[in-house]
Amino acid sequence: MCPHQPTCPMADAPDRDAAHVVASHPEQGWSLLCNGIVLFDDTGEILPDGRVVAPRRPVLALASSTHAA
Repeated sequence: MCPHQPTCPMADAPDRDAAHVVASHPEQGWSLLCNGIVLFDDTGEILPDGRVVAPRRPVLALASSTHAA
């Protein structure tokens, strides 16, 4: 049970990443959230039931530099 007020979002909630960090290991690139999710620095996740969520990094558009002659 989550001791935080307000209660942290459940692992299946859309805002699950907003849960409090209960163990942080920045040297290894991951944190354990109150709802049992292992959150990685690349935004990937392992859910409490073992499912893996792929990283959701934003895709940057390549800027083209074309000059008219």
